[in-house]
Amino acid sequence: MILNSGPFILKQKNTMQIIFFCFLIIILIACEEEKVLLPIEMMVITDLYAPTTSKTGEPPAGKYVKFSFSKQDTVSDDKWDIAFRATDILVNGGFKGSNDEPVRTGIGSVHIASGTFSGVKEAPADNLFQQDSETGTAIPRGSGKGWYLYDEVTYIFSPIANKILVVKTHDGRYAKMQISSYYKDSPDIPNPFQNQSQTYSFVYTYQPNEGLKNFN
Repeated sequence: MILNSGPFILKQKNTMQIIFFCFLIIILIACEEEKVLLPIEMMVITDLYAPTTSKTGEPPAGKYVKFSFSKQDTVSDDKWDIAFRATDILVNGGFKGSNDEPVRTGIGSVHIASGTFSGVKEAPADNLFQQDSETGTAIPRGSGKGWYLYDEVTYIFSPIANKILVVKTHDGRYAKMQISSYYKDSPDIPNPFQNQSQTYSFVYTYQPNEGLKNFN
């Protein structure tokens, strides 16, 4: 007697397909969980010179020095995160305020946190960040308003010790930075008539993984 095994074979085939797809899904989930993250980077930058070309009493002038956290260096293209000129610090997000500022091509912004560098463990909520605009910079200009204090008696510019700049980069990553000196070779007590000013030294930690805000 010949038995018709067609329905049984078809059912067995469908079962095998279901098992295969379930196995494939498990593999994909496992691969996603085991995705290797890029390491968080901590860097020290010394003596980054960002001068203004104007004379004393004149409005600031000259090119801004553009810096990339991921490149760990200055850059000349549009993929910059922050830009320096004298005491000004710009972010690559928002709008330019003067003709000599670089065009903002990124989605960068900044939050000024209070505390120690190690104490800032992650970037805050996005609504706490600010971008540059036509009327002002996200890191405010002026003594005591942004990152520095200016002593009118000694003529010394000093970084505010408890100010940490948390930066959203041009491509949406995060970094935190603290400026340690505004003078070449970072003297403990700068001499404004002998030590070259407009020369930044700072430390930063960069989170290279998209969507992550932690710094450790």
